[in-house]
Amino acid sequence: MKPIALVVSDIDGTLVDKQKKLTAATTAAVSRLEAAGIGFTVISARPISGILPIVETLGLDGPMAAFNGGILFRCDGTITEHHVIDEGVAKGVMAIAAHSPVDLWVFSDDRWYASTDQGEHVEHERLASNQDPIVTDDFGDLLARADKITFVSDDAPMLSDLADRCKAAHGEDATIVQSQVYYLDVTALAANKGDGLIALAAAFDQPLDAIAALGDQYNDVPMLERAGLSIAMGNAPDPVKARADHVTTANDADGVAHAIDTIILPRTGATE
Repeated sequence: MKPIALVVSDIDGTLVDKQKKLTAATTAAVSRLEAAGIGFTVISARPISGILPIVETLGLDGPMAAFNGGILFRCDGTITEHHVIDEGVAKGVMAIAAHSPVDLWVFSDDRWYASTDQGEHVEHERLASNQDPIVTDDFGDLLARADKITFVSDDAPMLSDLADRCKAAHGEDATIVQSQVYYLDVTALAANKGDGLIALAAAFDQPLDAIAALGDQYNDVPMLERAGLSIAMGNAPDPVKARADHVTTANDADGVAHAIDTIILPRTGATE
């Protein structure tokens, strides 16, 4: 087995707990990785504004990825790679969803635009993105430079059907995937965690087989499939767990710390 040189982690449902907080155990485990000479970074569906507080707490200074890999950036906010949704695709998925009972979010220019500022998921996104939504009913001017479009609903069958219809029309020109059971995300074709992992590997000058990836949702599967060592969270859906080499404990049970201490560090010959 090739030693692990870099760990790439999802954030929501993985690195943070259900309250969107980093635990002391997780922070300490990341420090143990660094002490062992192993790099650590994140890739998330979040915008830059929602990632920076996490990386600042962890003291990370290497490349990281927002919008499922749509943006690669550094801790000072410098963007090194940027992929926006094709404008025709953005207009197309908006038209498909026009008659579906979903809330609509568009992320553009590191701002969050929303059809409403009410609801449980809005409060969760306030924490995740570290900003308040700009409420609008006119998204037209944003669609030429949209980083992510998110359709929000607790009606899982309806959202799954919407995903199928969007994929049928635009699946060859965009990445269309659920980052949570209640979020359907549309990003640029290159903005997926598989290509994002490849870009991060190049930025860190590491081969894919020297990278461990941790995630919990369907949008994490492309990076789990490409990483040399893949670890699914205990709270992941069973189909996601089936695509990983290992399953750790849930995010609310310090699953990342558990994976670092019981899977990753032992593989490198390091101990706690």
